[in-house]
Order: sequence, then C-alpha cells, then structure tokens
Amino acid sequence: MLEELAAWQAHPLEAVYPLIFFDALRVKIRHEGTVRNKAVHIALGVRVDGTKEVLGLWLEQNEGAKFWLRVMNELRHRGTEDVLLAVVGGLKGFPEAIAAVFPDAMVQTCIVHLLHHSLDCVSYKALDAEAGAAALDAYEAGEWVGPAAPRPTTWKTFLLRSTPYTTAPRVCSGSCVPPLQGASR
Repeated sequence: MLEELAAWQAHPLEAVYPLIFFDALRVKIRHEGTVRNKAVHIALGVRVDGTKEVLGLWLEQNEGAKFWLRVMNELRHRGTEDVLLAVVGGLKGFPEAIAAVFPDAMVQTCIVHLLHHSLDCVSYKALDAEAGAAALDAYEAGEWVGPAAPRPTTWKTFLLRSTPYTTAPRVCSGSCVPPLQGASR
C-alpha cells in the first residue's frame, strides 16, 4: 500500500488549474503509543472541465509559508504550469509563496478563514452595519488588543484579495480556460 501511496503522491498533474484551494485540517494521529495533533495540508484543484481533484496531501506539524512554497514547487515539478485563482487562508507569506512559483496566479483570501479569526475579537453588541463600522473605526484608532487580534489592516488586505477573479481578468499562459459565462478574460 505504501508503494501505491507514493505513486499517487507523485502522479502527473494537469498543466492548468482554473482554481485551487489550499488549506490544512488539524487531526489527532496516534504514533508510537502517543496521540499528537498534526496538520494534514491539502491542495484541491478544479480542472478545466469542472471536476475536482485532490492534488496532494501533506502531513506536517505546522503550517507555514516555507512549507507552502515547497508544495508550490512540487506542483510545478509534477506538471502544473499555471494556476488562475488560488484560495488561501490568511497565513502571512502564503500569497508570496504562490507568486514565487506561479507569478500570474490571482490569490483570494478565504472569507471563512477571515471571519473565523475576526470573530474571536468581535463584540456581538453592534446593532447594525453603521454601528459595526463605527466600532471598527474605534478599534483602528485604539491600541491593538493582544497578539492574536486581527488588525483593521487585515480587513483592508482582505478587501483587496476578496474578489480578484471578477475584478482583474487576465489571459492565462499555455492552455487557456474558456471564460465563465458573462465574464471576460
């Protein structure tokens, strides 16, 4: 079975993926009599025909930009030449790791990740959007609360990366993907 797993982990990939989701899942793994938390990193690609494909699974203790750079290089060595849109969490350095290997890829921050991290620091007392905006302004004007608290610049960065596919069309290199209905490329 290990031989089959190694062959799958090295199988050739498509030249172009219109969309790849990169993420990590925390799991408990029993190893040598002890249970440890590990991160299973996944790259889920969407092919030109719309089918989904797990491009790889990597077991690492910690998620970091250097690790993801190794993953990008592995995808390139396995045949992927172009990624049109990469959806990632808010990990610092992740967009730069993608750009180092796939310089034309658009990177979109996952709204679910951003909301999850932000809600740890949000009061649920805002009555409406205006009250929420006022609270964000007050938060931005005040001191940063704790090392894990998202800064207002996180949201500003998110807004820049929340809709790149619809706002910054480009021509892909190599084989090109047909445009989505109503979208220009």
